[in-house]
Order: sequence, then C-alpha cells, then structure tokens
Amino acid sequence: MSLEDKLYPLLSIYDRLPLAAKSSIGALYRCLPTSIRRGKHYQGFQDSIIEGETWSRDQVWDYQKQQLQKTLRQAASFCPFYEKRFAEAGFSPEKIHAPADMARCPLLTKTDILENLDEMVSTDQLPSSRLYITTGGSTGVPVGFYLHKGISRPKEQAMLEGMWKRGGFFEGARLALLRGYVTSTRSTGTITSYDATRDWLMLSSYHLTPARVGEYLTELERFRPDLLYVYPSSALMLAEYIESAGLNWTIPLKGILCGSERLTAPQKQIIERVFGCRAYAWYGHSERVVLAAQGRHSDHYYFVPQYGFVEFGSPNEDGLCEVIGTSFHNMVMPLIRYRTGDFVRLVDQSEAQEYPWPAVSEIAGRGQEFLISATGRKISLTAFNMHDRAFDDLYAVQFYQDQPGLAQFRYVSGPSFDPSRLRSIEQSIRRKLGDDFQFTLQQVTEVERTPSGKHKWLVSTVQSVG
Repeated sequence: MSLEDKLYPLLSIYDRLPLAAKSSIGALYRCLPTSIRRGKHYQGFQDSIIEGETWSRDQVWDYQKQQLQKTLRQAASFCPFYEKRFAEAGFSPEKIHAPADMARCPLLTKTDILENLDEMVSTDQLPSSRLYITTGGSTGVPVGFYLHKGISRPKEQAMLEGMWKRGGFFEGARLALLRGYVTSTRSTGTITSYDATRDWLMLSSYHLTPARVGEYLTELERFRPDLLYVYPSSALMLAEYIESAGLNWTIPLKGILCGSERLTAPQKQIIERVFGCRAYAWYGHSERVVLAAQGRHSDHYYFVPQYGFVEFGSPNEDGLCEVIGTSFHNMVMPLIRYRTGDFVRLVDQSEAQEYPWPAVSEIAGRGQEFLISATGRKISLTAFNMHDRAFDDLYAVQFYQDQPGLAQFRYVSGPSFDPSRLRSIEQSIRRKLGDDFQFTLQQVTEVERTPSGKHKWLVSTVQSVG
C-alpha cells in the first residue's frame, strides 16, 4: 500500500496543524522517494500511459481484453451481486473475444449501487483494502462505493500526470489550484493556503470577486506557478476580472489544467487569450471507471485504454451518447458496464485522430452551475461533490435558489437514512457556503428533473452579476 493511502485517514489532523508545522512536515514528505509516497504500482501505471500512446489498435485490444477478463472473473467469482446478474443474463467472462461481446453483459446503474453495495464488494479482499468514497457526480444522485487501497489512487495520479504532460505538466512543477478548496468560511477571509506536501498554492474559488482580484494576482505573482490547475468556471471568472480591470497577466505558464467541469470552446478562447497558454481539459469521475483527455495537438478527448473499457449508448435526439464504462484494476469493487449519466458527442470516424482510441469532440455533462451569495460571490456546485459519507443514504439532493444569499437544500431520503445526520450535513454545506449565505434543509419525495429525466443539482431563478 502507498504511504499516501496509509496517511489518508490522518489528513484532517494534518490540516489543523499550525502553518509552520505543516510546512516542515510537508517539505520532509516531498523528500521521500516517489515509490514510498505513492506505492510500488505508481511507476508502472505512469509508464503504461506513456507507452500506450504508441500502441496499435490490436495492441490496445490485447491489453483491454486481458484487463476485462481479470475484472469480469473477479466479479463472477467473488461478488455475489455480479454472480447473480451474470447467471440471470447467461453471461460468462469467457465469452469476451471482441469489444462488441461486452454488449451481452448487463448494464449497471447508480440505483444498483445504492441498493446492492455490500453485495458488490469482493469477498476475497480484506476490509483493510477498501477505501470508501462518495460522489454526487453531475446528476445530484449521491453514490457511495469502494476503491482499492494502494492501487486506485496511485493509478489515478500516475495517469493524470501522464495525460497532463500533453498540456505542459512536468515532474516537480509548481501548481496553483483554483478549485473547490475552502480557505476560510468567512466571506472576507483569507484566499490562500499552502500545500507543503506537494508545493502547491491553494486558492479559494469561493472568494473570487472583482473587488479581490488584485489579492489573487498578488499571491500568484509571489508564488510564480508553472501551471494553473482549475475549475474552468474559476479560471474564466479570473480571466474576465483581469480583462475588465484593464490588467495584464504577466506570469509565464506552461499550461492550464482544466478539470471537473465542462470547458466550452468560447470559454477556452478567453482563458487562453488572457493567460497566454493552452487550456488543457480532461474527463473523469470519482468512480474511477473511465478517463479521457485531450490530445497533444487536438482538442478531441481520447479515452485512455489502460484505464478502463468505454462503450457508448445509442445517440439521443441531440446526437449525444451516454458514457458506459467498465473499471480496471479495482478488485475490491469492480464496476461493470456502469451507466455514468454523462453524455458525449462522438468524433466522426472519417476525421484524422492522434490515437487509435475511442474519441469524442464534446463532453456534454458537467455544466457550470453556481449559487449566488448575498455579497455576489459565485459558488460552484462542482465543489459540493462530497467525497466523505455526508450524503450517504440520500437518493437525491438538489439546491433551490430564488434570491441571492438564500437557498433551500432539498433531499430525498432512502430507507436507511438516519435523520440525526442532518446536523452534520448542514455543517458540511455551511462550511462550503460561507457566512454570507443562509439555507434551509427540506425533505421532499422527489426533486426536479431535466426533460430527459436526469436529476439536476440546481434549480435557480437568480441571475449572476459580474
């Protein structure tokens, strides 16, 4: 197991230490060899993603077939849920000879996970090998699941860094983060924190307003990052504030890494114009099923064949297809033919492509939605993608807002939900919202959906300003 996974439960204690203590501990931690910090599997995963860029189509399938059979056999032999599902469908892992053969395997939904979590966990894996994670994803349906300790997180970091190299990343790069990080619960609080374990500057996306843009630029000038790691919405706000104030960005950047939200072409143009470098985007999710990233020379998203197996549903009326994925390497809780709820537009097969991998031209899921505080701050709903047990046993959650600084948190409870947990949920949300926001909790029997039936994170009649 990696040292990072062993220390993960102590992260909250580390965060409460004085700055001087965190800086000293973090500097010492960075001196440890990568193999110790991230475990013995990290380097192998990083090597594979670089090598995979030169694979032929046959080599890609050879690798994926091997990993699919490992995953499917694990599920059929040690996961009661899949054992029953496969038997009912007459499906066997031995029937996989070509990519199209996966269509014989039953699909998996978020509801399946909510209702059968214990039966989906491998019986041959010790409880100590499980790492519990939750996500609300892009749909507002909270889902809890298990990752494989010592494998899932090192794999994610190794493959992300391998992809990021196409966007300017390099080993030892200094990153400034403008994502869902809470630096202060006060609306007038501090905007930065320093992560000494990685030498990263953490900037609050909650306090980014025209009045404080000068503070952000001062902190960034002092830190001199090599790259920005951002929510696209946060980078766009900073770019627009810089331009509207008649300022110029002066720090030479290798690139801007844009994740967790959809990046549109007009937004990309603005960000690249202001910061003078490429805005590089990728697509993934907390379940660690599939991963896609833009190419070295094109903005198409290519699904990484070493990460997981991707399929696409039938096109809807807009020509968009749902992403369906099967995880690799997670022997604790495989996810097989998982319906992600995210939709993409496939690249025309006649177009030239950089890699012989499935490619899409547009990620339609993960829009940029904001709550508006009483002082005009924009609070991205992406930041409420909780990774602890805060939203466990809730079938759906949704924010409703009809005036700045005031919102209602609506939730649909499952049969196992304990109402005594409402206070901890309230505290988790309040920490994200800050002191210029009021909200109430409201239990409902259902939440508002899109015309296609998907849950919505936010229902709002408030127009943002600035």
